Amino acid sequence: MGRFVMGCRQCSACFKDQRQHQVPASKIKDIIKTNTNYTMKSDLQNIALTLMLFVSLALITSCASSKESPEALKAQAKITQAQAEKTALAKVPHGKTKSSELEKEHGMLVWSFDISMPKTKNITEVQVDAVTGKVVSTEIETPEQQAKEAEEDKEEATKKN
Repeated sequence: MGRFVMGCRQCSACFKDQRQHQVPASKIKDIIKTNTNYTMKSDLQNIALTLMLFVSLALITSCASSKESPEALKAQAKITQAQAEKTALAKVPHGKTKSSELEKEHGMLVWSFDISMPKTKNITEVQVDAVTGKVVSTEIETPEQQAKEAEEDKEEATKKN
């Protein structure tokens, strides 16, 4: 059997100093198999790390762009603010619209209306789907809940700027 000159990566001299030494031909297959497994394992680890990096960047980008401009949201809405407000006011007899906004909630484009009612400090929040025109939710908010929501909105606005 002949002997071949090759760096085996199994001994510290070959691995650290890139030296080569004579290896029996019978061991060449084992050495190539070991080197291939080492390289494939490294490559798989590098691919996994790269994928994790891309997924992280995609999530960061989607979070950053989740707040679309009002113009972009209006372009997506098939129901006008007036149509949605009429639907919302039908849910709250004798109510008056205090505020309204077009927003994305849980991935759904909605017109959100805060409606005040006579003889109470509570506000009824009615959300109307901006695509179908159907009422998505109706919630009564106490003054305490309103204050908490206002504080959260203020904090969110501060984080954006």
